[in-house]
Amino acid sequence: MRATWRRLPAPLHEVGWEPGLTVPAADGSPLVTDHYFPRAEGDFPTLLVRSPYGRGLPWSPQYGLLFAEQGFHVVLQSCRGTGGSGGTFDLWRHEAADGLATVSWLRQQPWFEGTLGTVGPSYLGYVQWALALDPPPELKAMVVQVGLHDPHALFHSGGAPRLENALAVGMGMTYQHQGMGPFLRATLRLQRRLREVITARPLRAAYASALGGEVPWLDDVMTHPDAEDPYWRGASAAGAAERLGVPTSLITGWHDALVDQTFEQYDRLRRAECETALLVGPWTHTSALQQGWPEVFAESLAWLRAHLLGDRSGLRPTRVRVHVGGENAWRDLDDWPPATAVGPWFPTAQGHLTQQAPTGSAPLTSFCYDPEDPTPSLGGPLLSRTAGPRDNSGLEAREDVLTFTGPPLTEPVDVLGPVSARLNVSTDTGHADVFTRLCDVDAQGRSVNICDGLGRLQTDGREPSRITVPMSSTAHRFAVGHRIRWQISGGAHPRYARNPGTGESSLDATTFTPVRVTLHTDSALTLATPADGPGLGPAGNG
Repeated sequence: MRATWRRLPAPLHEVGWEPGLTVPAADGSPLVTDHYFPRAEGDFPTLLVRSPYGRGLPWSPQYGLLFAEQGFHVVLQSCRGTGGSGGTFDLWRHEAADGLATVSWLRQQPWFEGTLGTVGPSYLGYVQWALALDPPPELKAMVVQVGLHDPHALFHSGGAPRLENALAVGMGMTYQHQGMGPFLRATLRLQRRLREVITARPLRAAYASALGGEVPWLDDVMTHPDAEDPYWRGASAAGAAERLGVPTSLITGWHDALVDQTFEQYDRLRRAECETALLVGPWTHTSALQQGWPEVFAESLAWLRAHLLGDRSGLRPTRVRVHVGGENAWRDLDDWPPATAVGPWFPTAQGHLTQQAPTGSAPLTSFCYDPEDPTPSLGGPLLSRTAGPRDNSGLEAREDVLTFTGPPLTEPVDVLGPVSARLNVSTDTGHADVFTRLCDVDAQGRSVNICDGLGRLQTDGREPSRITVPMSSTAHRFAVGHRIRWQISGGAHPRYARNPGTGESSLDATTFTPVRVTLHTDSALTLATPADGPGLGPAGNG
């Protein structure tokens, strides 16, 4: 463990381990639980870590061992239906009740001294928010790392299925808790059969061969695209942050598949006047817990020490710290987003990007999206190892990808906050997706993705329709000599299921129709720049 990550703090205690404890769930189902503890006299606070991914690697060393070394009891528990625990796993439905049942069990343990914190990433963040819906009085701190609070948004975006996420989550939830061997074999099987799955007609249930069988809850989440459907009632734990009084630290990465959910969590906590902190690094969903682990662990440990042990010496002076891309520097900020000025950039028929506003709303240019040969996805905020910044030059050479590029910059341009696209488009079928991406083009012509988003259109034939597509947020410096590029296409497959162009569901379509998408001149790329000028001020090297 320590050979893998440098810069971890020295252990303070030797660690003891009680494996295989049984904790009754809300309905009495046995939840298998491991207890890690400092081998020392005295009282220590407790950390609750509830996981559907098993209790072995990496959870045992990263959360059990490392936090117990620093003076915490760590209760590492398998959610019901996973890792040997009884009952049936059903995404989100039991986490609030089972979390409270576990706290009731803790109260009966002689080593529990009444001070509780929670910590964990991804779905381990969701179980924290579920517990916080009705927080027990012992809960004094939370650390949500690359965390989830809204399952619907994990699987759907504006009506488009997040296909790649669905496959990754289905495989992870089904196999990771069984151990590394079954999980690795399942990963290889999915890789071998991926093309067969993502090109199937219809798409519905085509994953079964790649995942080794049907996954009932995955069928359910994919076939209920409407967030207002009664199926999703109670799924989102967003309400917890709106009234929470438990100090909560949030950690994410600019290319994390859940980064937007983290920003939503931060905004709700701030409006609730809850003590909170935000760390955003140059990470993906997985690299935050790998290459980024020294920073993530240090941030988490400082927060837990401050609120469970009363030692605030490790807290940073500002509420927010973000990594600024393009200059590889960390920035401490008072809040997120900081005060910004919105700067629109406009496309031209010649493929340029300019800050000069056009007149009128004439057709500008068009492209044809063919779902038989869908525009591929490349990098970005994914759950897989293919996430993150990539050279988009090959993608941008396709005829179904539009690019609009600004001139070489004579001074740096800093984008610090939300990014969005205001699109005025028409289609010839009335049904299309629009994928829009911000890229940084260096002096050698390498085009690297910064942030992006997708919107689903239902237009009145050839009449133009206006749509605003959120493209997440960023903290990025476009250096002198670099160019700002706006990329537009009809999809990003298999990150999103392809739009059939007919109005039929992406899951059920068997017939595909090419779609001609026309962009009009009054479309704009909207960037948030610092209100006090283009520069971010002095910065240290990351």
